[in-house]
Amino acid sequence: MFDYLSLFEQYLLVELGLADNTRAAYLRDLRLLQKALGLKESEGLLAVSRRQLLAYLSQLKQAGRSASTIARKLASIKAFYRFLTAERYIRRDPAEVLEAAQRGLHLPKFLSVQEVDNLLEQPNLGTWDGYRDKTMLETLYATGMRVSELVSVPLQSVDLKMQYLIVMGKGSKERMLPLGRTALKYLERYINVVRPQLLHGKPEAAKELFVTSWGGPMTRQRVNELIEEYAKQAGITKRVTPHMLRHSFATHLLNNGTDLRVVQELLGHADISTTQIYTHLDMERLREVYDKTHPRA
Repeated sequence: MFDYLSLFEQYLLVELGLADNTRAAYLRDLRLLQKALGLKESEGLLAVSRRQLLAYLSQLKQAGRSASTIARKLASIKAFYRFLTAERYIRRDPAEVLEAAQRGLHLPKFLSVQEVDNLLEQPNLGTWDGYRDKTMLETLYATGMRVSELVSVPLQSVDLKMQYLIVMGKGSKERMLPLGRTALKYLERYINVVRPQLLHGKPEAAKELFVTSWGGPMTRQRVNELIEEYAKQAGITKRVTPHMLRHSFATHLLNNGTDLRVVQELLGHADISTTQIYTHLDMERLREVYDKTHPRA
């Protein structure tokens, strides 16, 4: 008896080169499907009908799951059955003609330029931890990288002379990100002075760029906590996350005339349609200005 979910996971890794988090999300969705259908083994998924899949999606909708969540789960299901069909484990794909409900347009939340400035001013530069935090925030906002990319950037991927760093994004795809003057200034002192102090004179203790005061790599959870703390200190009432800095980076670039394709490359979006949501956000801002200023608005 084959474990078809394990086979699918290997396919996602070897053939598609998907990142760990992405593979885990696919497998999680499929195990939830298996559980909902009362199947003890993944082999039972081979006999699932289109009607059963439709009933499952309907149950999700009735349970109040959002359209975007349902669409994501359907994407996992469709990918799994495309794999089974391509490998000839099944003759017909039961998910082939299924479509998710139209997802509503959820504009990403972002900070104003002033709010970003206030946030970035909070870390205490008089402490090693504070200087590291300041450098992390400046780097996040300067590059628009994901927090998962930030905490996994190796020290050797930073080139201060050429003013860029290299990150490993989704699907194990590398991209080169330019660094602005401010981020470079803080990175230079952090790398040469602060980081060795945090590592207690043991540079081999961690290969990652950003480390804790205990000499280990930073975690996503800790970066989240720090940003929430600094946002409160800055008097920002809404919940601020690392991803909000990424959205702010993209929005501010577009507001200042940056080409959408450039923003797509910087964010590491495989499909420009993912980046185009920021155009909708920018159009809302333009509409607001137009309504306030045009004599016949």
